Amino acid sequence: MGRLVAVTGATGFVGPHLVSALARRGFSLRLLIRRWSPMPSLPNVKAEVVLGDLADEAALRRLVDGADTVIHAAGLIKARQPADFMAVNRDGTARLSALAPQARFILLSSLAAREPQLSPYAGSKRAAEQVVAGRIGPWLAIRAPAVYGPGDRETLTYFKAAARGLAPRPQLDDARLALIHVADLAEALAMAVDHPPPDSVYEIDDGQEGGYGYGDMAAAAGAALGRGVWSLPVPRAAMEVVGWANGLRHALGGAAQILTRAKVRELFHPDWAVHDRRLAATIDFRPRYDLKAGFRDTISWYRQNKWL
Repeated sequence: MGRLVAVTGATGFVGPHLVSALARRGFSLRLLIRRWSPMPSLPNVKAEVVLGDLADEAALRRLVDGADTVIHAAGLIKARQPADFMAVNRDGTARLSALAPQARFILLSSLAAREPQLSPYAGSKRAAEQVVAGRIGPWLAIRAPAVYGPGDRETLTYFKAAARGLAPRPQLDDARLALIHVADLAEALAMAVDHPPPDSVYEIDDGQEGGYGYGDMAAAAGAALGRGVWSLPVPRAAMEVVGWANGLRHALGGAAQILTRAKVRELFHPDWAVHDRRLAATIDFRPRYDLKAGFRDTISWYRQNKWL
């Protein structure tokens, strides 16, 4: 059997793709699965399962016992209370890291961590990076940009709107953002296990220098859908109203929504392009999907699975 890799977040959006990428390389796998989460359907993948979550220290001990590498892909992207982001993203990372001091620790972070002042989410991701950077053992943090692809429910809203001919975007004409297909992100993480770069915080994307404009996204969605799609600018005030309404729902006990007033601050930040390409150069990462191919693959999957 190959080296043992322990993985959190295996039942999330990125997780099944990551597990598949690791299995193709022959690693032995141990996965942390919450008791109420279904095991991802992964053909030809054998893995040991540990039931528990990031607050369960006994489960975390079992997860990392004897592991050569820990990939921490679990994290909170939406919450009813701002403090929940720190409790999960920072404190959960600290708990897991402390239990595996000698293993190589790979944190799946976010480009949002580059601007921690914008939101509780962004601040919690920067705090998680700081926890990992203070480790005794080897580590790296990989900041992912906006991730899309088969199985993603968060970007599904965008593609549903595009299928009706409208692609909503922040009214910010010069904004640039990086993107990556989930399969390519999973591949980059697996490659970082196989050929570890020096300890550092890294950024990753699909290789598009300078990132994309929102018009590029609308054009790619339209090409994949086979119809014209208008990139619809949405004023900040309108998004603020939606964010305020979602905050009120949270206060009244409603389910967590991703579009909050803090998320609006992230959306109206003009520069989410990748500036650091050291990781791709070090591990010789060559993404399979550019924007057009990635959107085509994603929309095809949505249609085949009756999501779109």
